[in-house]
Amino acid sequence: MPSRFMVCVMSGAGLQLALFLCGCYVVALGVHAEEPRVAGHHEAEHYMAAVYEHQSILTPDPLALLSRQQALELMNQNLDIYEQQVMIAAQKGVQIIVFPEDGIHGFNFTRTSVYPFLDFMPSPRLVRWNPCLEPRRFNDTEVLQRLSCMAIKGDMFVVANLGTKQPCHRNDPGCPKDGRYQFNTNVVFSNNGTLVERYRKHNLYFEAAFDAPLKVDHSIFDTPFAGKFGIFTCFDILFFDPAISLLRDSEVKHIVYPTAWMNQLPLLAAIQIQRAFAIAFGINFLAANIHHPSLGMTGSGIHSPLKSFWHHDMEDSGGHLIIAQVAKNPVGLIGTENATEKMDPSQSKFLELLAGDPYCEKDAKEVHCDGATEWNMNAPPTFHSEMMYDHFTLVPVWGREGYLRVCANGLCCHLLYQRPTLSKELYALGVFDGLHTVHGTYYVQACALVKCGGLGFDTCGQEITEATGRFEFHLWGNFSTSYVFPLLLTSGMTLETPDQFGWESDYSFLRKRGLSSGLVTAALYGRLYERD
Repeated sequence: MPSRFMVCVMSGAGLQLALFLCGCYVVALGVHAEEPRVAGHHEAEHYMAAVYEHQSILTPDPLALLSRQQALELMNQNLDIYEQQVMIAAQKGVQIIVFPEDGIHGFNFTRTSVYPFLDFMPSPRLVRWNPCLEPRRFNDTEVLQRLSCMAIKGDMFVVANLGTKQPCHRNDPGCPKDGRYQFNTNVVFSNNGTLVERYRKHNLYFEAAFDAPLKVDHSIFDTPFAGKFGIFTCFDILFFDPAISLLRDSEVKHIVYPTAWMNQLPLLAAIQIQRAFAIAFGINFLAANIHHPSLGMTGSGIHSPLKSFWHHDMEDSGGHLIIAQVAKNPVGLIGTENATEKMDPSQSKFLELLAGDPYCEKDAKEVHCDGATEWNMNAPPTFHSEMMYDHFTLVPVWGREGYLRVCANGLCCHLLYQRPTLSKELYALGVFDGLHTVHGTYYVQACALVKCGGLGFDTCGQEITEATGRFEFHLWGNFSTSYVFPLLLTSGMTLETPDQFGWESDYSFLRKRGLSSGLVTAALYGRLYERD
């Protein structure tokens, strides 16, 4: 996963934390959203949500050993900002607010140096507790007390992330040598201040200060305004447990997601993967990222399958509050199997190509197809380039229209495209089918149409945010997994909604016409969890 980041006006985004770590306020969510409808219109079908991208106040030296009082003084500065945002949100009728991972205590600690920042954390499944009303029940719970009181004061559910500790016995085979577990923990408070759920991060990303719980938390909480919510953290989004397994409960239609995500283009910018998750599973996704542009960390949003309200800003400092009205029952995208619109020529061609896909035998270097059609006889040259630290096989996308195919291992990616006008930019269609091994190990299948960083083939896969090339396209591939995420990003870090996304004849496909700006990335990102 990422160790560097360059984006847009993202000067200073250079090298980083080895962390994939993983204010301003606008009612209408800045320039990155349509105006939300006035609260009260169809209130029974909607709820009001908020996420806050927080520029946390950090300890000058995360390796230094502080006293508990010194740690609380720093954390209270961040909690003061949280409380201000809760009260602003309360004035707008918000019913649930989400704060980011690491927002209260920071990051880059050792196991020892983080200890003064940790609260004691009883299990809400074993103990019913309201920290604001019962502050003396447990020691070292000052942060939990403040969050609980915020929930009461704002009359809303509060979701936040903090470090927690849990003593363990030496006869516990998993107990660390220092006699305690330390967890990266999300907490959920109801609007009366009761601690209703916790989630301890399972997929840690080079977080030496914390332990992964011995058993995965599958954390779901119920609300009176929208039913069931699931919760997980940052790097978890790329793995089956708990992110995918939570959604086996069909009543979970909303996810809250604290994150400290360092962006990496062209496939894993924060807002990209957040929106893709919402579309892929037909859910609402409430994501709060931390805001540290110098580390490439920004990108929060309230995402549904059909609309997103998001914030991505690599220039300005300060936090950003997003408020949106959210459907209780999100509506998904339309796939070909249930589309009712009249079929256009490109759609007919897409289905024709699927039906006539030539049989191919693949070896390590090239693909040999029987029944080769005209497009194959005049195919552009295949080349290789590094993208996301992976070795992609690509073909250049030339001309106003065409049909391209590129294969690697068992995956073949196809692109049917038209371009209203040609731009002086190089685009390429790439494929990767293999084990990703940098900053995390997990198996990926990807079909990606990307704008290259320059005009040379070796620039394809570089991190860029600006583009002018417009496309109308179908992108599809014969994925070996049902877990495929649609990524669609245009110039200026703008999210686009696919016209269609789904399955047709055992191919996962993505279709889009009428882009609002130049295409940066259109991709199908598949995860084969069983091959990790």
